[in-house]
Amino acid sequence: MLFPRQMAPALVVDTLNHGSFDLASEVPVRMTLICFYRGLHCPTCAMYLRELERLTPEFAERGITTIAISSDSEPRAREMQKKVGANSLRIGYGLSVTEARKWGLYISTSRGKSSIGVDEPQMFSEPGLFLLRPDRTIYYLSVQSMPFVRPNFKELLQALDFSIQHDYPARGEYAGAL
Repeated sequence: MLFPRQMAPALVVDTLNHGSFDLASEVPVRMTLICFYRGLHCPTCAMYLRELERLTPEFAERGITTIAISSDSEPRAREMQKKVGANSLRIGYGLSVTEARKWGLYISTSRGKSSIGVDEPQMFSEPGLFLLRPDRTIYYLSVQSMPFVRPNFKELLQALDFSIQHDYPARGEYAGAL
């Protein structure tokens, strides 16, 4: 189980237009936002990523870099990029389910075609959202076992404004005996 203030796992994936993404080489001013999404088959992911694309410049104004990552193949990731109109948001692909599990993401198996008629991959990760400090420690994390009810990006921006202004620490870090 991952905890805030803990070092995030290593993460290296290819991206569509920005070469290889290596978390160890990422140098944000303030944080890196990693949005793990289910894949092309998920209509909820498409809506969610459209919103992240729209707000990526606002995250950048706060010194926060963004990337959305799935287990999809490059062609499927490219289709998602077109579907969401991603120009500012980096799109990573090819995340193995083994690596997804290291991030605490839930793994699902295919149920055939999704509600929009797109084949689900044999295995894929469910959504997760992470904010990491430049030293790769976890500031915030949210993982879901279902595609629904994800963190709201506009509310997250407001929370980040407060956190930045008040130097608010990462919470939920205690991992000791109870």
